[in-house]
Amino acid sequence: MSRVLSAVAWPYANGPRHIGHVAGFGVPSDVFSRYMRMAGHDVLMVSGTDEHGTPILVAADKDGVSARELADKNNTVIVQDLLDLGLSYDLFTRTTTGNHYNVVQEMFRTVHRNGYMVEQTTFGAISPSTGRTLPDRYIEGTCPICGFKEARGDQCDNCGNQLDATDLLEPRSKINGETPEFIETQHYFLDLPALADALKVWLDERAESGTWRPNVIKFSQNILEEIRPRAMTRDIDWGIPVPGWEDQPTKRLYVWFDAVIGYLSASIEWARRLAKEDGGSPERWRDWWNDPEALAYYFMGKDNIVFHSQIWPAELLAYDGRGSRGGEPGVYGDLNLPTEVVSSEFLTMGDQQFSSSRGHVIYVGDFLARYGPDALRYFICAAGPETSDAAFTWADFVTRNNSELVAGWGNLVNRTATMVAKSFGEVPAAGTLEPVDEAVLASVRGAFDTVGDLIGRHRLRSAIAEAMRVVGEVNKYLTVTEPYKMKDESQRERLGTVLHVAAQCVVDCNTLLSPFLPHSANKVWATFGGEGEFMPMPRVDQVEELDPDQGAGLSFYPVITGDYTATPEWAPRPIVVGTKIAKPSPIFTKLDPSVVDEELARFGG
Repeated sequence: MSRVLSAVAWPYANGPRHIGHVAGFGVPSDVFSRYMRMAGHDVLMVSGTDEHGTPILVAADKDGVSARELADKNNTVIVQDLLDLGLSYDLFTRTTTGNHYNVVQEMFRTVHRNGYMVEQTTFGAISPSTGRTLPDRYIEGTCPICGFKEARGDQCDNCGNQLDATDLLEPRSKINGETPEFIETQHYFLDLPALADALKVWLDERAESGTWRPNVIKFSQNILEEIRPRAMTRDIDWGIPVPGWEDQPTKRLYVWFDAVIGYLSASIEWARRLAKEDGGSPERWRDWWNDPEALAYYFMGKDNIVFHSQIWPAELLAYDGRGSRGGEPGVYGDLNLPTEVVSSEFLTMGDQQFSSSRGHVIYVGDFLARYGPDALRYFICAAGPETSDAAFTWADFVTRNNSELVAGWGNLVNRTATMVAKSFGEVPAAGTLEPVDEAVLASVRGAFDTVGDLIGRHRLRSAIAEAMRVVGEVNKYLTVTEPYKMKDESQRERLGTVLHVAAQCVVDCNTLLSPFLPHSANKVWATFGGEGEFMPMPRVDQVEELDPDQGAGLSFYPVITGDYTATPEWAPRPIVVGTKIAKPSPIFTKLDPSVVDEELARFGG
């Protein structure tokens, strides 16, 4: 058994999340975490809403509310969406808590004490019309290296090079299109060059392991070539105060400095809250962060690779004192670096990028309300942007739902349960097994190793395809054996054997598919006589602020959490002869083809 940290990217709280977001961070992390629990590992899955930075202020101004009010509103929406999607967080919190402020400031102080946070004079961009600071990501222009006309002020997404806003040709504000003004200002910079050698050693080790997706490791190694210090503070009044600069309320820590530290702070908050409940140790988080044998997997979209394979590891190395300047760890001890950065590519809306501002968007809550969580989870796993960009189209979604989920898996569950209920009313005993019975049982049993290995290596498309291939074999088994034709009393024993085998296969296929489709797994479990939940589901708790004198002034706030101790084992489980089986209800909903035209009309074609 290993301890496994599932560190899931923090959704930004400037608005509801769309299905492209959860295709990158949400569903892949949950499938992996559920499987690892089933395989016997001790999993800690953490995240929360990222609530600081200028984009929050911009959105709040537009809505005529404070930044805190906007963050509260969007946190509530995002929490509900992720809960409804079934994401099994141990703790999903937020970056405005006092606990998070304390952890971030401790990280800053230790990195600064170790010599890796240096003060420099630089140029900051401001909006001429408002006087407000423009963050790097809100400045767009032409990349001086490759000529890409929509490069951002921190990075060019076309060539992948790190940039400063002052590097851009013809810079413009993405908020209102005006040309920004650049003024001198003081900031703290993370001295990445002093950490470059340690970063290179770590990345080279990761490359040699052969476990990282090739696009992720290649990109991560390439960005080391042009490494330079990076500003970790901003001229803004919404964010975490800078230790030592408390007398400068318009200086705050950069949102991307504080957001990635959320993986650590959420783990600490989880342990503190659990200790209050069960009287255990508030230091339990150290089992995942200080034990060098613990594993840590970080899930996000490809636009966040640089922060997870360079900035966050550099912060950890700086905190541990493992750069060229040496140093000593702070109170959190030697902190583990990521085992793997699991980055997905982009899910597009047809041939266009998802964009809330341009109306090219399908919000998670809107989708779930009409089609349910497992239909979306299935599409993301079967056709999502695992190693290359993937397009979501309504036609493809309807086809996969109807021809794979409904006609494949749903049909197998329904026809098996219907025949058992009609002929026996309970799971029948099996007589002598024939070769055809042994073969299908062996195929299903063998899939546990294959599918489990693929999920463990983050190859979800191949994993769910293998599980569905086995579903197809069981459907073929029923077609070949034709139990529906066994009406004579002399065939009764053989009928019982075939339906026993089919029921066993369905129950085990349900286990194989349960990390992908946890909601329907519970329905299948109940259909075949199971009691309670088969796959434990998350819940939302309203919790009290642990550190009311810190943070953004929260009192109570919602968190996603859950008790996953009853997670089933990743293994075949014998069905029990005599278990009552009633006439089933459909597990999945077949969609009318008219859905395609209706949705295209709703989204303007």
